[in-house]
Amino acid sequence: MTHPVMRRAVLGGLGSLFAWPYLPRLAHAAGRDPRLLVVILRGGLDGISMLQPVGDPAFAALRGAEAGESVRLDDIFALHANMPKLLAMFRDGEALAMHAAHTPYRGRSHFDGQDVLESGLPRVTTGERTGWLNRALVSLPRGGRVAPPKGLAVAPVVPVIMQGPAPVETWQLQQFRYANEDLVARLLDLYEARDPRLAEALRSGAMLDHMMQETPPGQPGAVRVPGRPDFVTEAAAAARIMAQPDGPRVAALGLNGWDTHAAQGTARGNLANRLGALDDALGALRTGMGPVWPDTVVAVVTEFGRTARLNGTGGTDHGMATAALLLGGRLKGGRVLADWPGLGPGQLNEDRDLRPTTDLRAVLAGVMVEHLQLAPSAIAQVFPDTAAVRPYSGLIRA
Repeated sequence: MTHPVMRRAVLGGLGSLFAWPYLPRLAHAAGRDPRLLVVILRGGLDGISMLQPVGDPAFAALRGAEAGESVRLDDIFALHANMPKLLAMFRDGEALAMHAAHTPYRGRSHFDGQDVLESGLPRVTTGERTGWLNRALVSLPRGGRVAPPKGLAVAPVVPVIMQGPAPVETWQLQQFRYANEDLVARLLDLYEARDPRLAEALRSGAMLDHMMQETPPGQPGAVRVPGRPDFVTEAAAAARIMAQPDGPRVAALGLNGWDTHAAQGTARGNLANRLGALDDALGALRTGMGPVWPDTVVAVVTEFGRTARLNGTGGTDHGMATAALLLGGRLKGGRVLADWPGLGPGQLNEDRDLRPTTDLRAVLAGVMVEHLQLAPSAIAQVFPDTAAVRPYSGLIRA
């Protein structure tokens, strides 16, 4: 039998086994208790395949039958047909999309694009740096909590977006034989005699591992569809950890495999399968958050988009602007927000890419202010050098 294991990697000198369940129970203030999960689609999502600008006359000429089936959201945009769970969120007012969005990065390197996306800085940096999500965690109001809020990275190591002074732990599904209850009890006896603090951390970790092995009542197990990657397992784990009363309130999850240079398969094939797997994962997040979904925002972002035209191998190369998503129970959703630049002659960036018209930092800053309730003055710390970037407003219902 295989079981998930909680891996702890807390920054700031707190010790590798110091986990959030070990801390005293948080004293939450009455009212909202917001959570934010950032899902990074690593490799560069083809946004005009997921959120298709079917109302733009140039789209059919560029993509034709390769686009596959889609479902209209408004006069311009339609959602890929492999994403019924996301479609349900749009129809329930729990999903927002931003198109033609991008970071300040204008190159075509995955490494540099992800660096700018995760650091929150306007340019590629070298040397020691922190991530914007960790800086947001530092600025997060305590709301009556005894201890500072903590973060979660669903990854083997803490990614750049979560690096910084705020405490962060990691979780990754690993396959090995789980220690039986007798062994855990013996270790607890040993630790309690020599290191009570470590014993409490072990006890809490064992409880969390046990929780992660079981499917909560009313929550379906992981979806297994032939040809699709398994994005559900990690998404469901993130939801269950964040939904705990004393769990982390800010988290990051990376999903790989969006670099579709050849045989992209938007209608049927690689990308269609990955969009279906992403849809399963987003549905698992909504279900797994349960009663805290109204206090949750999920942001789905990527380092850059793809070229507007297919290349000679039926794929798309590194591009520029793309689509981003916000999901959550308190969103003013059901909309696609876009200053659409067009795909026709003279409208593309360098005659190849969707031109950026929305600064992704403005969208994320709006979430910081309206959802996480960060003071506007803290935005300059989360996203430095953004004095001219006005945070989006009207994203969250009061």
